[in-house]
Amino acid sequence: MSSVRVTADMHYPADPGSVFTMLTDQAFQERKTGQISKGPWDVRVHREGDSAVIVSRRTLPPDVIPEAFRGMVGSSITVTQTEKWGPAGPDGIRNGSIDVEIGGAPVRLTGQLTLGPTADGGCTERVEGDLKAKVPLFGGKIEKAAEPAVRAAIDAEGRIGLAWLAEHP
Repeated sequence: MSSVRVTADMHYPADPGSVFTMLTDQAFQERKTGQISKGPWDVRVHREGDSAVIVSRRTLPPDVIPEAFRGMVGSSITVTQTEKWGPAGPDGIRNGSIDVEIGGAPVRLTGQLTLGPTADGGCTERVEGDLKAKVPLFGGKIEKAAEPAVRAAIDAEGRIGLAWLAEHP
């Protein structure tokens, strides 16, 4: 089965500890999910010690999917995103996982998250994953068509994060 590899970096002008605090802040997650969503949404942050699980559900209109594939979904698309972050290592690098399921469409992104320091005193959050569509014959086309929406969501998270950090020094 094919897949499309998605790799994206978000650079933040803050240390990894501060960015982890932002990423696991309920108010930040509510802002991010609310701004990305085009309908009802919900987000929950569960932090236990130096680890965290973030689960968000958001609704998007079907126009985020290319017209040729809209018949596969209803009047809206529910996206469930689960991020699991482990504790920071001695080098300050924190690893995690991401799972993005698109309800009503046989498309899923699974991958790894890394949050680590950069030489300029900031940090980079990296998303690396595989976008897979479980549709015979058309899976590759659906994956390529869905990739821009996935990248747009990652880019939006980066912009929202930069704005948050500027407001919460």
